[in-house]
Amino acid sequence: MKAMNTMKKILAAFLAVLLTFAFAACGGDGKQGSGSQGEGESAIGSALELLTTVWDSYGEEERFAAAGGDMSEENMTMDGPGKFSVSDTAALNTTLGFPEAAVDKIDDAASLVHMMNANTFTCGVYHVKEAGDIQEVSSALKDNILQRQWMCGFPDRLVIMQAGGYVAAFFGEEEIISNFREKLTAAYPDAETLCDEPVV
Repeated sequence: MKAMNTMKKILAAFLAVLLTFAFAACGGDGKQGSGSQGEGESAIGSALELLTTVWDSYGEEERFAAAGGDMSEENMTMDGPGKFSVSDTAALNTTLGFPEAAVDKIDDAASLVHMMNANTFTCGVYHVKEAGDIQEVSSALKDNILQRQWMCGFPDRLVIMQAGGYVAAFFGEEEIISNFREKLTAAYPDAETLCDEPVV
């Protein structure tokens, strides 16, 4: 009887290992057969991941003094992007230009801001819950940012792009904006420009 139970346990363990390898072989990298989700959405794990991927592609000579995240001790970072809480709607608006009325359409955010002057470069990245709301969120962002009352100088340009269910809105000095856009497009070739306008 003991021998039979031992054989059953060995057989069960063998089958478990076999099934694990079978699923691993079929699953590949987890991106196959993603259907309408698309490769970009599968590839981006969070707003912070998107921003960090772009920032990490900068060479030392291209970088500028930057900070990220919201004002909480948990999220605030120096020299790179940080997570931005979507629960503080007022801070999303005042710091990044994200309209308070559209906050219910996002569930994740991250930021990167020039430390010397936010008008030199500010970027917010947001995960839009429903793909069908991306255009609406982009339009609301554009309107909210372009109607701002600027202090300490004007940014030159506003660009809004989307990739894999995320919207990135960045404004600032022309050369910095152009470089960031190139880096984002290189990191996410499927990224699409939704807005590219001078700030007047």
